[in-house]
Amino acid sequence: MTGPGESWQQRWQARYAAAAWLFGDAPNDWLASNAWRLRPGLRALCPGEGEGRNAVFLASLGLDVTAVDFAPAALARATSLAASRGVSINTVTADLARWTWPVAAFDVVALVFVQMTADERVPMHRGARAALAPGGLLVLEAFAKGEALACGPRGDASRYNAAMLREDFAGLTIVSLTSGTALLAEGEGHRGEANVIRLLARHDG
Repeated sequence: MTGPGESWQQRWQARYAAAAWLFGDAPNDWLASNAWRLRPGLRALCPGEGEGRNAVFLASLGLDVTAVDFAPAALARATSLAASRGVSINTVTADLARWTWPVAAFDVVALVFVQMTADERVPMHRGARAALAPGGLLVLEAFAKGEALACGPRGDASRYNAAMLREDFAGLTIVSLTSGTALLAEGEGHRGEANVIRLLARHDG
């Protein structure tokens, strides 16, 4: 008999195995818009990375990238996408809510639509914050609390708001924190209007 975490993992494994590029193979717009802040040689972490679109984008900029996901099918596609683009990435199969996050090991952490309920969100965000080295940047986009539009979770349990993110990432300097409606075109999984929240924060410690 499988537990809730195992069945959730199996569900995503099946989705990624069924069809390629569920969320497309192009980088997230919010992440791409901050590419000018990055430089070759930086160490980047992409938790909940799925099929690798953001990890491969960062690797194409010359960053040393580690992609983490709990679905092996997704990471296999990420490795294949990297090879097709002439870059390489590191991959780790792990459940983010239970993973032992490296401490002060990354210059960039990109959390793109990694939606979790409160009991898993808080340890995940604390792990992501701890993983940032001094001077490091956190780039986050997620579905925001409010009306459920074409994209995103139907309920509010795994949606975020500004107060939650300020609390979860206390100690980081907020460079930008905005929310509103966006038109997403990221594969078949994210297509249409969505309420989103975007955070850019820096570890100045």
